Amino acid sequence: MKNPINIHTPITKDICEELNVGDMVLLSGSIITGRDVAHKRFSRLIAEGRDFPVEIDGATIFYAAPTPARPGRVIGSIGPTTSYRMDEYAPDLMRLGLRGMIGKGKRSPEVRAAIMKYKAVYFGAMGGVAALMAGCVRRAEVIAYEDLGPEAIMRLEIEKFPLIVINDTRGRDLYEEVAKCRTDAYNR
Repeated sequence: MKNPINIHTPITKDICEELNVGDMVLLSGSIITGRDVAHKRFSRLIAEGRDFPVEIDGATIFYAAPTPARPGRVIGSIGPTTSYRMDEYAPDLMRLGLRGMIGKGKRSPEVRAAIMKYKAVYFGAMGGVAALMAGCVRRAEVIAYEDLGPEAIMRLEIEKFPLIVINDTRGRDLYEEVAKCRTDAYNR
């Protein structure tokens, strides 16, 4: 197994182009969180030509909503949500400069095409280890849409957040590659 690649945000197009499906990444820096309702609001802002409450250009968004922090903790458990629920919004956000997306599950052909076109990357975060992932969060603050409660947009300062590249700028998909390897192994 290759050593993980250490990356610091903001993620650039050049960084995205260097990453390959299956690369293990330790991400550090500042990311934002956002789920379904926040994405719907972003879509409305785009349609109306209005400014965003957060900087999208160069941003990485984690499709997650943390649980409340226990006393003495920065954040509660924070695990990925299913990414396809944001697929209808992701291409427009990448057009505006979104570089990284973190979630779980497959993405649509339209999202994969936008990843190639706009030089972005989709990272998979491991489900089931939300409490451990919370240990990588050094600071957390609500920065927009506070009325959404746990689904408000937060800025997280993270350190060595473990991820894997699921979709890269060459159109490759880790889920498809694993399925092909499994089929090839079965047919031997």
